[in-house]
Amino acid sequence: MTDIPLWLDLLVAALLVAGAGFTLVGAFGLLKLGDLLKRLHGPTKASTLGVGLSLLASMLWFAWEGNWTGREFLVTAFVFVTAPVSAHLMVTAAMRVVPGCAPPPRPAPPQG
Repeated sequence: MTDIPLWLDLLVAALLVAGAGFTLVGAFGLLKLGDLLKRLHGPTKASTLGVGLSLLASMLWFAWEGNWTGREFLVTAFVFVTAPVSAHLMVTAAMRVVPGCAPPPRPAPPQG
């Protein structure tokens, strides 16, 4: 085990606190927002960023100690790719199934 410098300790702590804050905001948004379309913003935006910051802190910590394997990077890439895709699929399904979720019809283009 190596000695960790103070600047790295502070950076990792700041990333973990920011990640926990974003994840808390995402969970609060999931709990408090009204309908399905609004509730998807919490987990897909804020929580994804919170998980990404926490995994970045983990990558920095283990890279400094010499135990970095790349798993955190793969998990981060997987989360950042799958969260928007799954949210898009849920919104598309909700617009087809749930009454009142369809967007309003577009106005007809002007003739002339």
